[in-house]
Amino acid sequence: MAMIRWQPWQEMETLRRQFDQLFDELAPISRDAVSTVTGRAWAPAIELKTTETDVVLRAELPGIDAKDIDIQVTQDAVSIAGEYKAESKTEEHQIFRTEFRYGSFRRVIGLPIAVQNDKANAEFKDGILTLTMPKVEADRPKVVKVSLNGTPITAAQTEPTEG
Repeated sequence: MAMIRWQPWQEMETLRRQFDQLFDELAPISRDAVSTVTGRAWAPAIELKTTETDVVLRAELPGIDAKDIDIQVTQDAVSIAGEYKAESKTEEHQIFRTEFRYGSFRRVIGLPIAVQNDKANAEFKDGILTLTMPKVEADRPKVVKVSLNGTPITAAQTEPTEG
């Protein structure tokens, strides 16, 4: 019987590649999001929530100017694109290492509910983009009171109908 040597680091690397592949399939990052300086893919972190009337998307964009952000909203998705511009100052010092992100990015976020894209409102403050989009009327929750005999009461009715 041949003896097989266990190599835990090789197995960890295989596991890491499998996780990377899984996450790439679940949340793909477009090729436009690859930084021109570092060559690494990057896209802003987001938070997506719904209220009774709106869908609210927040994106972290620290260090970027509002004029360098392009936002496009359809009924079922939001596209955020922009660019981190490198400083163009000429200095006597050379940069040996940078972890800053420079270059363009683009992220498309699918929305869980249809929105009225023509009524979207954007605010950009302290590096956080907040996009508020009203839900389509048909997707808003409707509250209906039901009387004891099972006849629904609309908002215009004050007393239950008898049947």
